[in-house]
Amino acid sequence: MAYAAYVFDAYGTLFDVHAAVRKHSEKLGPDANEFSMVWRQKQLEYSWVRALMHRYKDFWELTEQALDTAYALYPSADKALRDDLLNAYWTLDCYPEVPEVLTRLKSTGAKLAILSNGSPAMLEAAIKGAGLTDVFDEVFSVDDLKTYKTDERVYELVTTHFRIYPEAVSFQSSNRWDIAGATAFGFRTVWMNRAGLPDEYPDLAPAAVLNDLTGLQALG
Repeated sequence: MAYAAYVFDAYGTLFDVHAAVRKHSEKLGPDANEFSMVWRQKQLEYSWVRALMHRYKDFWELTEQALDTAYALYPSADKALRDDLLNAYWTLDCYPEVPEVLTRLKSTGAKLAILSNGSPAMLEAAIKGAGLTDVFDEVFSVDDLKTYKTDERVYELVTTHFRIYPEAVSFQSSNRWDIAGATAFGFRTVWMNRAGLPDEYPDLAPAAVLNDLTGLQALG
């Protein structure tokens, strides 16, 4: 089947969420890897809790709060690096295969879009920093709805904007919970299981699982 739109989660799928810590890992201290994992986990946890409470704060605020929690949990980490880590998060590295894969997909005539928890300013900075400014037809942020994935209204942003049915969308994410939400909505889903994690949500399985984006076009 030819898909009318290929839609990508941003953080962890296109952009490496651990790149900010990696840039400063030597100065940060011996717990840098665990520190980065907690920063990311808390960032996501706060988004889910905020959505359930209907008390929205944008993703940048949650990113800052999550970083402060990571510092509280890892007192060995150098707190003088806080501003450096936050500045680095604005221009996270994209994964190496991303530019070529997106360029090939765009050449097929399909629409390309991002659908992310990130705030508009965060996404604009990340896209610009990765040199992907001219690639996407649309960048969707949950900020328009003041909630977070996996609220079905987030996925509906895509179908409403492009005036297509869910089954015409191929959705790619590195987050298994995001894949579950998009599958429930009706998208064809492809899990980018970069970390080799075990599967979850067996009743909401992805159509395919890939190690990275390289094999996406071969799926059709």
